[in-house]
Amino acid sequence: MSLSHTAAEYMLSDALLPDPSSSRAKGLRLELPSDRLLKFVTVGLPLFLVSLAFAREFSSGSQISCFSPTNFTGKQSAYTDTACWDSLIHHGFDAEGRAITKSLWALKVFPYSLLVVAVLMYLPYLLWRYAAAPALHCDLLFIIDELDKSYNRSVRLVQHMKKVQQASAEPEQFWEEYERARRERYFEFPLLERYLTCKQHAHALVFIYILRNLLLLLFLAATCLYLVFLHLNIFFQDEFSCSIKTGLLEAEPHIPSLIPCKLVFFSVFQLISLSVGSVYVLLIPVVIYNALQLCQWDKGLLSVYEMLPAFDLLSRRMLTCPLNDLNVILLFLRANISELTSFSRLNAVSALREATANKEDIDTVIDFMTLLAGLETTKPKH
Repeated sequence: MSLSHTAAEYMLSDALLPDPSSSRAKGLRLELPSDRLLKFVTVGLPLFLVSLAFAREFSSGSQISCFSPTNFTGKQSAYTDTACWDSLIHHGFDAEGRAITKSLWALKVFPYSLLVVAVLMYLPYLLWRYAAAPALHCDLLFIIDELDKSYNRSVRLVQHMKKVQQASAEPEQFWEEYERARRERYFEFPLLERYLTCKQHAHALVFIYILRNLLLLLFLAATCLYLVFLHLNIFFQDEFSCSIKTGLLEAEPHIPSLIPCKLVFFSVFQLISLSVGSVYVLLIPVVIYNALQLCQWDKGLLSVYEMLPAFDLLSRRMLTCPLNDLNVILLFLRANISELTSFSRLNAVSALREATANKEDIDTVIDFMTLLAGLETTKPKH
């Protein structure tokens, strides 16, 4: 056996991928990087700011400061602060001099409303995790495994073709047999192609993914509207007039009808609401972009695998509407590209193919590897 044939055997044996490890199933990412960022910001930001607000409340004590009359004792002043904080009702007069009241309770429940916002932002993630992630995990595991196996089958086929060519007395007859086998699609991988085609006609994953983004968009918009409502109605009133002449104190003559009070935490709540609102407004285009990704095919990944013999899903079948499960799976395959070992090798072969002067002589990875194996420097034209 010549030195070139020995080198070719070693090259082809090294091209085979090792058996996948058991850690592949645990390492699959079932969230896109942009979705993970959205979850971290939309849930984490209100929780972080609320924790700061609660920490300030516990450290500074009373959240309200009322200007009691000078003849009030310390206990009476403390009672005034407590009563006004419990009621949190502003007593004033309109332009015609009529008495009006305005509840400021939204300020008291504002930190707890942000906790509700964080829970709502977590609901789309729970929907995806329990309704779509298990099926997506099985799909990704099977497709990644089959793509790597398809690559290995191609390499083993090249090994066999090299041995057949070496044993063939007539090289032209070998190439004719090879061309006939390609025309009759002996090299195709029907299981993988049919599975991907089946996913092209399914819509469960894409429905859940769009529903997840719509829910997130709805919750973001509702939160922003809620914060706008607070600013327009309450967050410009840090001072209010409180009445403590109720119950047993209603008939006391020395108690004034209205006592001015000031909200100590007002500026903190304003800063928190502005921070949450501005960040959420900036995240709305990100959510829209995530949903619009499904309006076009991600053909970059599978186009590399069209170098495999008779793997022509892109050119033959991916001409329909991209709103299907296959397009979602392609997005997540791109996010799990590190688990797809064969992609990096085929990508390198594709780069060499692009740099080859005689591009018409290299149609598939089998053609390329047969050339590297020293079979023929060129093959007959079609």
